[in-house]
Amino acid sequence: MSFLAILFRVPGKGGWTFAPVPDEHAPLETGPWGRVPVIATVDGQSWSTSVWKDKTHGTLLAVPKRIRRGKGDGDVVEVSILLDTGR
Repeated sequence: MSFLAILFRVPGKGGWTFAPVPDEHAPLETGPWGRVPVIATVDGQSWSTSVWKDKTHGTLLAVPKRIRRGKGDGDVVEVSILLDTGR
């Protein structure tokens, strides 16, 4: 199941860009440091990564530049995540 997310960038040099994951789409279990391995898809581009829980923003998916394809802070993307049980 997919959802729409508004990308946000952490300010500062080298700041990462994230897609917040709504609670209803966030994995229930957490691994070390609150991380959960997933296979993420953003606007049709898939990769193996992790989501993690942040006390301020909830569950977050870091979206690398190569996946965003020119999109950034404030842009809307379509996201889906599946648990990666192989890792």
